[in-house]
Amino acid sequence: MDLIAQLRAGLPEEAVLTDPDVTGSYANDMASFCEAGTPAVVVLPRTVEQVQHVMRTATALRVPVVPQGSRTGLSGAANASDGCIVLSLTKMDRILEINPVDRIAVVEPGVINATLSRAVNEHGLYYPPDPSSWEMCSIGGNIGTASGGLCCVKYGVTAEYVLGLDVVLADGRLLQTGRRTAKGVAGYDLTRLFVGSEGSLGVVVRAVLSLRPEPPQQLALAAEFPSTDAACAAVCEIMARGHAPSLLELMDRTSIRAVNAMANMGLPDSTEALLLAAFDSPDPSADLAAVGALCEAAGATEVVPAETAAESDLLLQARRLTLTALEAVKTATMIDDVCVPRSKLADLLNGCAAIAEKYDLIIGVCAHAGDGNTHPTVCFDAADPDESRRARESFDEIMGLGLELGGTITGEHGVGILKKDWLARELGPVSLELHRGIKQVFDPLGLLNPGKVF
Repeated sequence: MDLIAQLRAGLPEEAVLTDPDVTGSYANDMASFCEAGTPAVVVLPRTVEQVQHVMRTATALRVPVVPQGSRTGLSGAANASDGCIVLSLTKMDRILEINPVDRIAVVEPGVINATLSRAVNEHGLYYPPDPSSWEMCSIGGNIGTASGGLCCVKYGVTAEYVLGLDVVLADGRLLQTGRRTAKGVAGYDLTRLFVGSEGSLGVVVRAVLSLRPEPPQQLALAAEFPSTDAACAAVCEIMARGHAPSLLELMDRTSIRAVNAMANMGLPDSTEALLLAAFDSPDPSADLAAVGALCEAAGATEVVPAETAAESDLLLQARRLTLTALEAVKTATMIDDVCVPRSKLADLLNGCAAIAEKYDLIIGVCAHAGDGNTHPTVCFDAADPDESRRARESFDEIMGLGLELGGTITGEHGVGILKKDWLARELGPVSLELHRGIKQVFDPLGLLNPGKVF
């Protein structure tokens, strides 16, 4: 029995897609410079048992499997390989349980982040991880890449909210990890092992997620600075003084000008850096006043605090528009994801400016400044081979700079294809050997997402 016939033996007809025009649309995520192959078939299961059937078939026929969520990733981790089964989890999109007493939600991997967030809000609860693509990205994809978001400076990333997982292994067995309880230390922490594994160890089919009480409505301020050094100094002072902002974001000069050009935000041309801070504390106005004073002491030329939630949304609009505005600068972008210690944030931003000048490119930087997680965005003309080459070289140089500053090549986007060579440099030979050993234990035939991460 061939691959398609064997898959259809355990799946509904509509769950198995073979039309090349359709399957080709599942070939890649949103990353640039990442090769994508031609899948043999796309499968859209709706149940755990159907996922198990797919993996048993793949193991029996030695066919690679590429798990996918909503394909909003930026590292090529969801890209197809030639002849693979693309296993799209988008149809497994049920919220199975919301428990206000235990403060957990149990969900399938295809649930959209924003859908879950709104559903738990109805119970007075809060699911903090909020990637900028939260209206499109799936919880399974968030788990696969250990994604973050704007509020992570206070609330942390996806890994801190995953209590337990149901995972279909490469051979079709179902593994349950973790717990539903608030505490638990039995055995090795296999749950954390799967978070950020980018579909290379197993297929997540169910997740138990920790929830928090819904916080008060946040209030924000915007502070304009004459230099990135001054803005980064303010970030360091805010964190050193023990403040706990729910958001602390930074935009450099290039990003500000791109947003101004697209949306007429009216930010002064003299602004070299814009810092946005928000608090969802019991008295956010007092917190904003204290942080505003620190910004002024660091050299801010203007500090504008919001008095209402609506005013806060207006202040934060520029940050939300940044990536869209930078995408309009040229025909293509490469979005880096370098994270450095907060104390080195200014060094990274200044280094990015120097790299942009060296390669004669436009590179805008926005950052989750409170985390030290930066998103240098290289803008280039994809139809110009020389400019494309310079874009890729500048992208690599930024990652190298991040490592030199004691940082990491990815804070929330993952490794995928785009950064797997750099992962080896960051990990070192001993860690890399252990990583490969773990991969061998879970996926001895190397069928799960081959060519990714390592």
